[in-house]
Amino acid sequence: MHTGVKVPAVTFKTRVRDEAVGGPNPFRWQDMTSDDYFAGKRVILFSLPGAFTPTCSTYQLPGFEKMAGEFAELGIDEIYCMSVNDSFVMNKWAESQNLENVKVIPDGSGEFTRKIGMLVAKDNLGFGARSWRYAAIVNNGVVEAWFEEPGLEDNHGEDPYGVSSPENLMDHLKAAKADVA
Repeated sequence: MHTGVKVPAVTFKTRVRDEAVGGPNPFRWQDMTSDDYFAGKRVILFSLPGAFTPTCSTYQLPGFEKMAGEFAELGIDEIYCMSVNDSFVMNKWAESQNLENVKVIPDGSGEFTRKIGMLVAKDNLGFGARSWRYAAIVNNGVVEAWFEEPGLEDNHGEDPYGVSSPENLMDHLKAAKADVA
């Protein structure tokens, strides 16, 4: 993926809380599009191999959650975490992480991830098709900056992490702001 490229147009199958549904599980299906998430906003999108996986749950997601206020001060409207997981899994993961700032996007079938060029086989871990770890700054649906972990390949023996870290994106945004000033 390169800067200046529009993100793929995809419809995501999400589950949203709706008290009108009633009962012990008051959720309903709601289709959300790429435009719903990206149009008219400057956002951070980061994607990872799977909800509940160690690196994602210990470092990357909590880091973005904790630094959300600083990102907002640098012109970021929303922070999205995407994974090739269904909405049930993503919602439970968000709940388990006590998220208040980062919003999750379920790419259940991997369509967005495939179209953005980040779908890889993780059969070596029993995962099937998943996302390679990356992050992007997306401005009104167009990629402004791209942060991809090295070694993109199917069944990679490791899960590199660093380039797509919240700290690295923060450094980029601060440097860009300093260049403008």
